[in-house]
Amino acid sequence: MTRHLPPPLPTPRGPLSAAVRAALLGAPAPRNVPDSPAYGDDLQLALYTLYELHYRGFRDVPDTLEWDSALLACRATLEDRFLHALREDVPTTGTTAATALDELQLEPTADPDGTSVSFFLRDEGTLDQLREYAALRSLYHLKEADPHAWVIPRLHGRAKAGMVAVEFDEFGAGRPDEIHAELFADLMTDLKLETAYGHYVDAAPADALATVNLMSLFGLHRALRGALVGHFAVVEVTSSPGSRRLAEALRRVGAGPAAVRFYTEHVEADAVHEQVVRQDVVAGLLESEPELDADVAFGVRATTYLEERLAARLLGAWRQGATALRGP
Repeated sequence: MTRHLPPPLPTPRGPLSAAVRAALLGAPAPRNVPDSPAYGDDLQLALYTLYELHYRGFRDVPDTLEWDSALLACRATLEDRFLHALREDVPTTGTTAATALDELQLEPTADPDGTSVSFFLRDEGTLDQLREYAALRSLYHLKEADPHAWVIPRLHGRAKAGMVAVEFDEFGAGRPDEIHAELFADLMTDLKLETAYGHYVDAAPADALATVNLMSLFGLHRALRGALVGHFAVVEVTSSPGSRRLAEALRRVGAGPAAVRFYTEHVEADAVHEQVVRQDVVAGLLESEPELDADVAFGVRATTYLEERLAARLLGAWRQGATALRGP
């Protein structure tokens, strides 16, 4: 299918992403990596571009560049800047994985401080705002479950069994038309959005790219396996109530059944997944490797921090009647 083909390279947003693009087209990889804000457009796009070599790659870019040593050295520098900023901004001293996970379960019945995207979309979001949200989330949902699969060889026992059980559902339980990434493509078709993989990367602000990059960062490093489990736990613990609100939002604006179905599917499935993740994946990991407790807590907190940054970007634009996208 056309939408599964590698996408074109994204448009650079500064000297760093321009140098990475040039390297993928044949120029030497940058040796002295230009300085750039850790959460800024230039660095996040450069990192996103390098990570995508491990997923679908890009049109007219050789597959062999996935493991090019100069590009990996460049990526390591960017990762160090990103990870250093996260550790500075997401302190976890004295926080256990259990405490971090318990905080996620404090699900409000309303949004008193006005910072929740799903509450906003349920109560007052427009169809255009829901389309923007779907376009931005497509950078994750069209690869849903893929970054988390990288942790499977790094787990064992109860943690591995639980992780595989949840991933099996995410990948359609053996039915290709039920793969969650396919269901999201159906949602996009229902909302009259382009379903090609990576199509909306040029429209995505840095805060959206950062949430996707975080999964790749955690997934590609064995040393960060605990953080990836923490990220996975956030996704599964918060998905069910948020998905219920998004399904209600789509019904309210008159979206079709395929759009609604993606979220109603997650309401039921992720309510079950939450228990598996807590009792088997997280508990199983920490039973065998208790020294990773702080890493799991960091994964939870870092995920929440970047999601809150993205929410502030989206809601700040929407409440002013503006687009949250970088372009039309």
